[in-house]
Amino acid sequence: MAYLDPGNVASNMTAGARYGYLLVWVVVLANVMAWLIQYLSAKLGIVTGHSLPETLGTRIRHPWARRAYWLQAELVAMATDIAEVIGGAVALYLLFGVPLLWGGFITGTVSIFLLLIQSRGGARPFEFVVIGLVAVIGIGFTYGVFVAPPDPGGIAGGLTPRFEGTDSVLLAASILGATIMPHAIYAHSALARDRFAPSTSRKDATGIVARGVALDDLRGISTPRLLRATRWDVTIAMLIAGTVNLCILLLAAANLAGVPGTDTLEGAYSALYDGIGPVVATLFAIGLLASGLASTSVGAYAGAEIMRGLLRIRVPLLVRRLVTLLPALALLAFGVDPTLALVLSQVVLSFGIPFALVPLVALTSRDDVLGRFRNHIATTVAGIAASVFLIALNGVLLWLVFTGA
Repeated sequence: MAYLDPGNVASNMTAGARYGYLLVWVVVLANVMAWLIQYLSAKLGIVTGHSLPETLGTRIRHPWARRAYWLQAELVAMATDIAEVIGGAVALYLLFGVPLLWGGFITGTVSIFLLLIQSRGGARPFEFVVIGLVAVIGIGFTYGVFVAPPDPGGIAGGLTPRFEGTDSVLLAASILGATIMPHAIYAHSALARDRFAPSTSRKDATGIVARGVALDDLRGISTPRLLRATRWDVTIAMLIAGTVNLCILLLAAANLAGVPGTDTLEGAYSALYDGIGPVVATLFAIGLLASGLASTSVGAYAGAEIMRGLLRIRVPLLVRRLVTLLPALALLAFGVDPTLALVLSQVVLSFGIPFALVPLVALTSRDDVLGRFRNHIATTVAGIAASVFLIALNGVLLWLVFTGA
């Protein structure tokens, strides 16, 4: 769900509307890197039985250093929530004319019900709800591609890495920032832990499973088998998310490129409505609504895990949802432009990428953390390369935003 949130929709739609097929390669590259990062996150949770925030909370000894790390992670989680609530509010406005502030309230309320399903019904019912929302998102964002197909030659040309001016670099960095989101790294390690880790585990003095010891006798399934299944799981998930994100860009490239005013969600909706028809535009808005509802629930889960792992404070998901809902509602109440708020939220997210990604690659390559399941040299090199590339491009994003270049 982290890869199908309103931030992704805004970035990919804007890229296609402004530059056609130019940045197809960025969407493909982002999802390839995301596959590696999400697999490493899940592997950490499966092998150690601890999430990334828990592991860092144990290893960061100094209390103030741990609190500082929590603060940046908390800001990232809140920025994620802002984008998702605003995306849902915009969708309700497009579909029913609901004022943005009330749309934010409705989005937050529905997300609370989704979290109730998770907290009271367990992971399995929540997973089925999310699967249903993903299906709605997939139909909403891909239907238009079949009604107004993109140019195959344009798609092939878009696979060649290149830029056209400063603004295209900015959009490429935005796509990457919206795709590789820190809260997804934190959440996936926790989800893998909750689903696969045993209820009891052999730990060393620091509380971490000693040297990646296999926990086969404790959970009944071999660790290598779980890791193989996880690779398939991540592959399927990223293929779905990558396909939907690519379809969003292709829909805009084929139908909105060069059309004035389509670099906002409202403008894109109006252009689709006038150009292709109300069915495609309505499905687009429904997909945006489902995206905001589902992803904001995942964001609240990630935020609760961050606080629990780093501060050792358990906060009920519903309380967490109410607290993080306030900044988004405040922005809507003060009349901040929704598209601007989405862009600024991605800038905040870019700050958090190094803090999640670098420790993840470092921890999964350590023998004293994962033991025989530590990364191969090639995997570590790929992780370092992805980290350097993402940090560099997000650095470009920040520089362009704050200098106005």
